[in-house]
Amino acid sequence: MTPPRLNLARVCLQHQAQATPDKVALIVVTGDPAVAERLTFAQIELAVRRVAAGLLALGLQPQDRVLLRLANTADYALLFFGAIAAGLVPVPVSAQLTDAEAATLADDAGAAAIVGAGIVGSMALALDLAAIARLKQAQPLADYANTAAEDPAYMIYTSGTGSRPKGVVHAHRVVLGRAPMRRDWQAIGPDDVMLHAGAFNWSYTLGVGLLDPWAVGATAVLYGGPKDVTVWPRIIRASGATLFAAVPALYRQMLKYCVLDRADFADLRHCLAAGEALSPAIHADWLAATGCPLYEALGMSECSTFVSSGPTVPVRPGSAGRPQTGRQVAVLPLDSGTDPLPHGQIGLLAIHRSEPGLMLGYWHRPAEDAATRRGDWFIGGDLAAFDADGYLWHHGRADDVMNPGGYRVSPAEVEAALVDCPGVAELAVRQVQVRPDVAIIVAYAVRLPGSNVSETDILRHAEHRLAAYKRPRQVQFVDALPRSANGKLLRRAL
Repeated sequence: MTPPRLNLARVCLQHQAQATPDKVALIVVTGDPAVAERLTFAQIELAVRRVAAGLLALGLQPQDRVLLRLANTADYALLFFGAIAAGLVPVPVSAQLTDAEAATLADDAGAAAIVGAGIVGSMALALDLAAIARLKQAQPLADYANTAAEDPAYMIYTSGTGSRPKGVVHAHRVVLGRAPMRRDWQAIGPDDVMLHAGAFNWSYTLGVGLLDPWAVGATAVLYGGPKDVTVWPRIIRASGATLFAAVPALYRQMLKYCVLDRADFADLRHCLAAGEALSPAIHADWLAATGCPLYEALGMSECSTFVSSGPTVPVRPGSAGRPQTGRQVAVLPLDSGTDPLPHGQIGLLAIHRSEPGLMLGYWHRPAEDAATRRGDWFIGGDLAAFDADGYLWHHGRADDVMNPGGYRVSPAEVEAALVDCPGVAELAVRQVQVRPDVAIIVAYAVRLPGSNVSETDILRHAEHRLAAYKRPRQVQFVDALPRSANGKLLRRAL
């Protein structure tokens, strides 16, 4: 049963700092994996309480939103947990965002402060890297904020079906709601070393790479160096990682570009994949090359993972696995109704709204909140079916949201950023599967009469408007966009 008062940062750090103060909590790799910064639980917990006190000393009030726009460094973790410890609500965003994109999110969140280089927006407080250093020197907060389990703890932005990303607000109770995935999918314990290959602004990385290890007293490993796929086997070996988490695309890249010496993976018990569907081919090739089991999970930003394979759920290639222990998961009829469909029938994937890992709601988006509710169920728009053995089979999205490389990207958001490119009359985008395990965003453009706008022109326009993971990789020119009789764009007909 969830206690009424709960602070996520306290759960993740206080007990560990008292019980195992000298144990390494965080390993930060920025260059040579053999030379890494190591911070103990006592050091992390003290730094978090210093940051918390420093933020409050600036005049921030409980539940004020603090936008974090930082590179993948230890400071990201300290600011995230420091804000939560103070009763504030951190809003992690990608360092890849353009200034305009970051300003849009800051304004939508009503952020009282923004932390990081490249200050944007019109917030009352703007904290650069020097200000972060001062926060870490503050007198430590005497105690964690006395927050309720249902209070907002943090907010993650995710793309939806509209042109504006949605703020997904999670409560402090989410740390308890993640227990089934720690047990069934990760099988993580205090002796583990978790290496996650993602960036901290992503809910997958924040949860699996940081919240989950620290909640059980394990060590988290962070990489903040240059982008280089060949670095991962070396980090795995140097850090003594026992668990490795990434998107399927990274496993594919490692298989293609890395020399996979089994000695590098000697300490690994198993690997984890989420963020997009894991192809049976990648799973088979990874197991053959490394000898490490690879367990998949299916989830969403609104609830993280709730279906998975794992040490106690045998892998069934092509399926993400079974619902984790204690999760109430169902497939509901497409149009209406709350009675779960029998196995073999495709419908909307749903999770019970009593789930403690489920979000509080979308930030200031009541209509979209209401659209996710059907009786006692939360429906996120995924199509799925159960087989007779209880394995879930994903059948894509009921909407048009794209998922290249594990990032959820709204086509409407990309289109809104590109349609004013000079020489373009109309433009639409969709995800295209160029290989069984590789998907890219393709733009379909209609030229204005007399225009000679080129693919290069549109791709350059995208560079100034969109983060790299949102940009089209190809442009195709068409005479007209396909539309229904009432004028609605038919992206799937492109």
